Amino acid sequence: MTIETSPDPDVPEVQTLGTVIGTGSEWWRSAVIYQIYPRSFADSDGDGIGDLPGITARLDSLSDLGVDAIWLSPFMTSPQHDAGYDVADYCDVDPLFGTLADFDRMLARAHELDIRVIVDLVPNHTSWDHKWFQEALAAPEGSPERDRYMFRDGKGPNGEEMPNNWESVFGGPMWERVTNPDGTPGQWYLHIFDKSQPDLNWENPWVRERFHDILRFWLDRGVDGFRVDVAHGLIKEEGLPDYTPPADAGSMGGGASDSLVGLEPGIDADATLDPSTPPYWAQDGVHEIYRGWHRVLDEYEGERVLCAEAWVEPLTKLARWVRPDEMQQAFNFTYLSAGWSAPELRSVIDTSIHAFGTVGAPSTWVLSNHDVVRHASRLALTAENLQGAGIGPNSPGLPDPVVGLRRARAATAVMLALPGSAYIYQGEELGLPEVIDLPDSARQDPTWFRTNGEKYGRDGCRVPIPWEAGAPSYGFGPTAASWLPQPGDWDGFARDQQSGVAGSTLELYRLALSLRARFALGVGTGSGTGTVEWLSGYGPDVIAFRTNGVTVISNLGAAPVELPVETRTEDVLLCSEALTEPALPTDTTVWLASA
Repeated sequence: MTIETSPDPDVPEVQTLGTVIGTGSEWWRSAVIYQIYPRSFADSDGDGIGDLPGITARLDSLSDLGVDAIWLSPFMTSPQHDAGYDVADYCDVDPLFGTLADFDRMLARAHELDIRVIVDLVPNHTSWDHKWFQEALAAPEGSPERDRYMFRDGKGPNGEEMPNNWESVFGGPMWERVTNPDGTPGQWYLHIFDKSQPDLNWENPWVRERFHDILRFWLDRGVDGFRVDVAHGLIKEEGLPDYTPPADAGSMGGGASDSLVGLEPGIDADATLDPSTPPYWAQDGVHEIYRGWHRVLDEYEGERVLCAEAWVEPLTKLARWVRPDEMQQAFNFTYLSAGWSAPELRSVIDTSIHAFGTVGAPSTWVLSNHDVVRHASRLALTAENLQGAGIGPNSPGLPDPVVGLRRARAATAVMLALPGSAYIYQGEELGLPEVIDLPDSARQDPTWFRTNGEKYGRDGCRVPIPWEAGAPSYGFGPTAASWLPQPGDWDGFARDQQSGVAGSTLELYRLALSLRARFALGVGTGSGTGTVEWLSGYGPDVIAFRTNGVTVISNLGAAPVELPVETRTEDVLLCSEALTEPALPTDTTVWLASA
C-alpha cells in the first residue's frame, strides 16, 4: 500500500548538526541502561522490600527487553532514612537487600547475559550512622575526625545562630547543631539534604583517598562503573556565603536553558560560574576530584564508566563533567525537564549534541528516574512541577492518564532514536504512571516530612512494579507485602499482560530497542558522539530528523500531520500509536525506513 501524501511539495531540506571530537566506539557511548530501584523491583523473600536475589531472578526479562546495562540505586548498608542514599558502610550490602555473596551472584548472572552493571555511589554525604561521623561527633572541635565533615561554629555570642542561611533541598535549614558530651550546645554541621545525611568535607585529602579505596573495592568485584549521586555538590564556595535562591529556581538546578545562539566551540575549563549558581552546587573544584576517579578506573581493564547526576545548567557548563579526563556520561536533565513542545525539544537536542560533542562525549538522554514524576504522568501535567516536589491528590493540574501515556510512548520513541546513551527507569517500559493517591500515612520520602506535607516528594515514582496480574503484590514478591502500597488497578500494566501483545508499551520498548541496535541509532551519523539530520517542512509542532537510515517524525501538535509522499506500509518500522490513516496522529512518533 502506498500513502500518497506529503508535508511539502519540495524535498525536505537537511541540516546536519554535530561537532566531532574523537571517534570512540566504547560501549557506554550508545548503551541503553536500565535503572533498577532495588527496593521496588523484585522481592525474593516476601518482606515487601525488593532485594538482590529478586533482581537476579528477573535479569532474564531485562535481557529479553534488550538493554545493555543496569544501574542499581543504593543497596549498601544504611539506616534507610532516605531509601539508601544515606550510606553507613560503602563496602557492604544492607541486610534488607541481601549479602555481598548475593551481589556477586547477581553480577555474575548479569555478565553471563552480556549485561553490564553500574552501581550507585553517594559521595556528597554519609549517614549519620557512618563510623566516620560517629568518630567526628566523639572527637573534639578542630580534630582530624571533625575535618572529615563540614562542621562550623555558629554565629552570635553563644554560637546559637546557624553559620549561614542555606536551606536544605528537602526543606528547612541546611544546618544541624550537635550536643557536646557534657550536654552543652556544640558546633553545627552542614547537610544539603536530610539532617541524617551530613555532608563530607571534600577539601580534605583523607576523604578523597577513602573514596579511591571504595571505588577499587567495587571495581575489584567486577562492576562496570558508577552512577555518582549529586556529582555537582561535593565542593562548596569558599567562605560558605549566604545565598537566597531565585523565586523560580528548582530544587536541584539553577540557571536558564542554553541555546545555540552565540555558542563558541569547546568548553572553557576556567569559565566563571554565573551569578545564579548556588554556592553549594557546581563549583569548579569538583573537577579535580573526578579526574582522580578517572585515573582509578584507568587502573582496570575494560571500559569502565562514571555517570554524573549533576543538575547543572546551561549544558555548556554540564559538559565540563564529561571532558576526556573526567566522567564518561552526565544525565541530560535539561532534556528531561523540557516541556511538550517541538521547538523546545529541538532546541535542547541541538544544544545537547553540540555542547557534549565539543568535548568528544555523547549526550546521555533520560526521561524518568527515581527522583522525578514518571513521564507517563509528567508530560500531561498542566501546572508547574518543580523537581522533587512530586504530585498528590491536591496538586494542581493533575494529568489525564490517557494523554500522559500517549505522550510518554511518543517521547520514548524520539529518545531511543537519538545518538548517544539512553537510560530507562524500571516500569516505564510498562507505561506506569505516577502513583498519585498514596495515603499520607504511607509516605516515606523525607521531603514530605521536612516540608510538613507541602511537597508530596518522590514516593509516587517508587512504588513496586507489577509483574503478574492477579498475583499477590502483582508478582513483586511471593506475598502481598509491599513497602509502598500498589494501586488496585495495575493488572493491565503487569508485564505478563503485555508480553507478546501487539501495541502494548512493553512490546513498543522491545521493538524500539531491537531496531535501535539493528540500525545503530545510538551511534548516530558520523562519529562516536553522533549527529542527526533535521528535516524541514513539517510545521512548528513536529520534530523530524534522519539518522542511520531511519526517518523519525514526531507530532506534538493538535492536528494530524501528513507523512512523506509514497510512504508505504512496509516502510513503517515503528509507530508509538496505531497508524490507521495516511497521516500521523497527534502525540505520536513514527520511525520510517529511509529511502
